[in-house]
Amino acid sequence: MSRKAATIALTALAPISWGSTYFVTTEFLPPDRPLFTGLMRALPAGLLLLAVTRKLPQGAWWGKSAVLGALNIGAFFPLLFLAAYRLPGGVAAVVGSVGPLFVVGLAALLLGDRPTVKATLTAVAAAFGVSLVVLKAGAAFDTVGVVAGLLSSLSMSAGTVLTKRWGRPEGVGALALTGWQLTAGGLVLLPVALLIEGAPPALTGTNLAGYAYLAFGNTAISYFLWFRGIERLSASSVTLLGPLSPITAAVIGWAALGQALGPVQLAGMVIAFGATVVGQLNPAPKPRKAPVAESFSSTEKNGQEVSMDLEGSAVRR
Repeated sequence: MSRKAATIALTALAPISWGSTYFVTTEFLPPDRPLFTGLMRALPAGLLLLAVTRKLPQGAWWGKSAVLGALNIGAFFPLLFLAAYRLPGGVAAVVGSVGPLFVVGLAALLLGDRPTVKATLTAVAAAFGVSLVVLKAGAAFDTVGVVAGLLSSLSMSAGTVLTKRWGRPEGVGALALTGWQLTAGGLVLLPVALLIEGAPPALTGTNLAGYAYLAFGNTAISYFLWFRGIERLSASSVTLLGPLSPITAAVIGWAALGQALGPVQLAGMVIAFGATVVGQLNPAPKPRKAPVAESFSSTEKNGQEVSMDLEGSAVRR
């Protein structure tokens, strides 16, 4: 297996893991606490990674980490859950599936990547395939829900492109960068969750097991793999792995919850998976040296200890 293929396979584990979120949420967690769930996914995982890596941002990276954490976590989760509550699950998933189209446009603006006919058509095909998998007849639309879904997708797409643009500071591993973003996103969610949902609910052992899975397997490891993939692959290739999430959610729903999969859903899976595969056939991008935080002095950079990488019902990430 080539290095690029291995990177794609590891990155794909992130949306596959996110596809299990709906099952874990409905079967293991207390009901009607989406913001608390988002908080429990992000903040404990971020603090753990900070403790493991023992690295904090320096200089401009305090601001960059806050922006990336807000886009990828802090704004994304509330908007996603708002869409989920205002829209039928299938509609919310379809609205969220336009992310690859947002990435194509943002990559042109921020990375100088010219949008190609292939990239655009592949993104459209992916969204169409997802719609066949999850959209039900007679689905209702709600303006607030649709806007929230589009904004959540735009937020994650902007975070993906800016993560690609900014890279990471010299001497800082992707695991540390993941910890910065999860912590920042969790701190954004903390006051929102307390204000809207109130004090945390009483938790059972089953609830704690579900939150442990979401925080560490579904978030800490998955987001590490996702950000690592963004660094090593093109932004459009990474975002076109996203359809694996609704495909996984549909398969788990069929296998574990007894949900039906008809010919239309199976055809949608084939189309969405095909778009995902085609999206990975772009030429490998030239390696780019990760940018260095401007506030680092040359002495700080040369003397800095280098850490090794350890490293959206909405279809919920």
